[in-house]
Amino acid sequence: MLEECLTVLTSAGEGAQRKVFVDATFGAGGHASALLDAVAKSVVVAIDADPKAVDRAKRLARRYPGRVIAQHANFGELDAALDAAGVRKVDGILYDLGLSSLQLAQPERGFSFSGDEPLDMRLDPSSDVPTAADLLDRLPQSDLEMILREYGDERFARSIARSIVRRRPRMKIWRTSDLVAAVVRALPAKRAHQRIHPATRTFQALRIAVNQEYRNLERSLESAVRRLGPNGRVVVISFHSGEDRIVKRRFKAFQELGLARVLTRKPLRPSAAEIAANPRSRSAKLRAIASEDTTTARSITA
Repeated sequence: MLEECLTVLTSAGEGAQRKVFVDATFGAGGHASALLDAVAKSVVVAIDADPKAVDRAKRLARRYPGRVIAQHANFGELDAALDAAGVRKVDGILYDLGLSSLQLAQPERGFSFSGDEPLDMRLDPSSDVPTAADLLDRLPQSDLEMILREYGDERFARSIARSIVRRRPRMKIWRTSDLVAAVVRALPAKRAHQRIHPATRTFQALRIAVNQEYRNLERSLESAVRRLGPNGRVVVISFHSGEDRIVKRRFKAFQELGLARVLTRKPLRPSAAEIAANPRSRSAKLRAIASEDTTTARSITA
């Protein structure tokens, strides 16, 4: 949904010669590069919890001298990252939530259920937060069930949590294949052979829990809306219902408080052509707001 992001963000601000944008989930840098090309003299503060993504941001900075500021931080630390970059107000902030294909392709990270990998799942592997394997080892069955139900919308959360706990005594170190086996054993045969991999929701839920993604998203959006300059914009692309609920709720609250105007009455969705080219985009939803201290904000949907 790159074009939709650019449509919203390139119209942000009020005529400043040097617009400042934040890519709060830098990843591979596609959105940041497009913004730098689309808006002359713009500056992008590139934030990511993943050290490898920060290295990519530093390489991009060499291609655009003086226009990229790389910050190693979780987007939940948005205020601290912007303060460290010497930035007070910004014209636009972009969040592209979820994992990048580069992270899924790194076998040591444990994000993918397609192999036999260490079950880590930390977005920042240099941090000291508990890994997914630690959670499987330590949490009570009731807590595991809550994580699977709340963060993964997993219908069989109770039986999967029970299966995980029963498997613990023979686990020295949890690996991705061990978790997949625990999930498959807990599911009815019909569910285990559906088109979507049976462990998809469990892996999603654990990743969210490990990285406290919902809490950090709430915290970051609260900071983002207050960092916007005149006609500033916040754009969020989410990929599952839990994220989208948070964004929708917070954007509505910002509008009621007079902090921002919702630009997307309904979320924008990818086109059929984009879904065909990138099947992972099929669940994407884009929502946007503009700061309310301007009369130029308008809806971008009918």
